[in-house]
Amino acid sequence: MGPRPGRTKTAVDKVRLGKKRDVNARFTAMTSHYVFEPEFCNPAAGWEKGQVEKNVRDARHRMWQLMPAFPDLDALNDWLEERCKLLWTETAHGTLPGSIADVWEAEKPALMALPTMFDGFVEERKRVSPTCLINFDRTRYSVPASFANRPVSLRIYPERLVVVAEGHVICTHERIIDRSHRQPGRVIYDWRHYLAVVQRKPGALRNGAPFVEMPEPFRMLQAKILRQPGGDREMVDILSLVLHHDEQAVLCAVELALEAGVPTKTHVLNLLHRLLDGKPTDQPDVNPPAALTLSKEPEANVAWLMMGYAPREEHAMRHDPAGAASILGRVVSSPYFKKASPRLSC
Repeated sequence: MGPRPGRTKTAVDKVRLGKKRDVNARFTAMTSHYVFEPEFCNPAAGWEKGQVEKNVRDARHRMWQLMPAFPDLDALNDWLEERCKLLWTETAHGTLPGSIADVWEAEKPALMALPTMFDGFVEERKRVSPTCLINFDRTRYSVPASFANRPVSLRIYPERLVVVAEGHVICTHERIIDRSHRQPGRVIYDWRHYLAVVQRKPGALRNGAPFVEMPEPFRMLQAKILRQPGGDREMVDILSLVLHHDEQAVLCAVELALEAGVPTKTHVLNLLHRLLDGKPTDQPDVNPPAALTLSKEPEANVAWLMMGYAPREEHAMRHDPAGAASILGRVVSSPYFKKASPRLSC
């Protein structure tokens, strides 16, 4: 004997004549998973369920009278489980001797072992908008940019939403439940979903709404690096590191670069590789020994290279880059250059 639902929408798509029902696909999958057959009641025939509804009403009064406040749904469920077990020990079975808890313990050895927990969700087909968003329950959620304008499958759980495409989970969002119709719908962004967009258009990083919710170290680095020429591209390259490395490692490298006062892409990459290789990032300063001190500092003076050249060639060296390259090539290959090259003395 399976459960006897009436016309609950989570199980039935359409109520037909008598006890016939069009059962939805997910409820059919659950009945096959737990190996039971549902038996439906006639509409408006509550007596067919025996004393079930009356017992449910009485149980509500016994359980909820002493209900305290709870911080979240998990705490409520834990309290409810313990409260039910306590009532089982206090309530007589009625047909068999002992309490409900005593009869339950005696019945356990005869029960079948439960299979793995059924993955219970409601599935809907969605189409991703050009701005990489899907709409559900007056709230829009972001999807990776590579799936823009494509169909996806949305799996709806009580506390989360899972987006699936091509047989793989592409993203997960915490489900937002907001019954107020007076406020406009919310938009939930994940900035990682838009990295493919800013790789093509780095300028979108400056005023893009998805990147407002980046972690604080990334935003501090962005404020510094965007002041430099080419900072858009460098910032995009740093953010794209989370696609190939652990995000916490990248964040740690960015924080170290900010502490060192060197907010550049090269320094962040250097620190990240040191973190991944397990090398220390705080190397001590190297003080060279006195024996390596130069007795004569080199001078940035190339006037001696022009010795023996005509004024026309000197003018080319100063004002014509192409001609200068040609002349310098001849100078370096000449025997005079090899003879006159200065040597550093230590």
